[in-house]
Amino acid sequence: MSDAYIALETGKVLEGRARSPGEAHGELVFTTPYTGYEESLTDPSYEAQVLTFAYPLIGNYGVRAERFESDRVHPNGAVARELTDDVAEWLQDEGVPAVDAVDTRDLVLDIRDGGAMKCGISAGPDASAEKAREELDVCPHMSEIEAIGDMVSVEDVEVHRADGEGPKTALIHCGTKGSIIDSLLARGSDVHVFPHDADPAEVESVDPDLVFISNGPGDPANYGPTEDLVEHFLGVLPIAGICLGMQIVANALDGETTKMEFGHRGVNQPVLDQASGRVVMTTQNHGYMVADAGDLDVTQVNVNDDTPEGAESADIGVITRQYHPEAHPGPHDTLDFFDDVLAMADAGTHPKATQ
Repeated sequence: MSDAYIALETGKVLEGRARSPGEAHGELVFTTPYTGYEESLTDPSYEAQVLTFAYPLIGNYGVRAERFESDRVHPNGAVARELTDDVAEWLQDEGVPAVDAVDTRDLVLDIRDGGAMKCGISAGPDASAEKAREELDVCPHMSEIEAIGDMVSVEDVEVHRADGEGPKTALIHCGTKGSIIDSLLARGSDVHVFPHDADPAEVESVDPDLVFISNGPGDPANYGPTEDLVEHFLGVLPIAGICLGMQIVANALDGETTKMEFGHRGVNQPVLDQASGRVVMTTQNHGYMVADAGDLDVTQVNVNDDTPEGAESADIGVITRQYHPEAHPGPHDTLDFFDDVLAMADAGTHPKATQ
């Protein structure tokens, strides 16, 4: 007898097994790899979503905190074909409802056919289909969660010191993954982490060589203060961005972003660099995209659908990527992005140094 229910916008209600009890709602999205479940569940980009794992068995190598990308689980709920006890107990400790014994590969096809959709979850001894539908009824669309940046950002400035003398990075935290910070530290860059709505004067006070807009959840149109930061530092400091960061930068430079049907998900998205002709495999997790790059040049595109994956301008010192070059999980084909970013910020090559 089922003790878990998932209600979809399509009217379908799925039955499963409760592995972590509770009620939840969120935008239903998916990811495809068979590794990296710890990284995915702690990725702030999944805030306010329900994460479905396409791979049948999740948890086959346990749960280790050193793999976490943040200090908590961010999805509102998790769905799998089978969760190991380690993962189920972790989600119970985090208070995140989880359901397994669901044909998640079929569910992913529902998402691909119908687009990203709202869902409601009811799991546990008192679960019912009606409770799942009630959760669905109160679930907002991602664009309606205007304060989503506040849910994932920092309240106060954090400083991470590197064992080197690289350029100093001001990282604007819109939901950054820890691996982005680690990638900058590994290249000798001190990282000063600021809230997504930081005052420009506060950022200027640390005399950074680079402004870096992080990944994060939600609609880029709801990050007005971060967009203001980009406009403030444009032409003064080099600016970089990953995922949501690319979208925010594009919006600040007269571009346009839009919601995708079901987004780019997983660790096998092929990206073409138009200048070199090289194709790399990338990790991606985004439901919005840059529809118009504005003042930036599109330099990389997705092989599958020709959507922008890289947008930059050497003239104004901007470089952005839609995918996750730090991976975790995923291929390491694009780690050199961080070398390019820091090279742009080296003394004598960035706008600040020539003024």
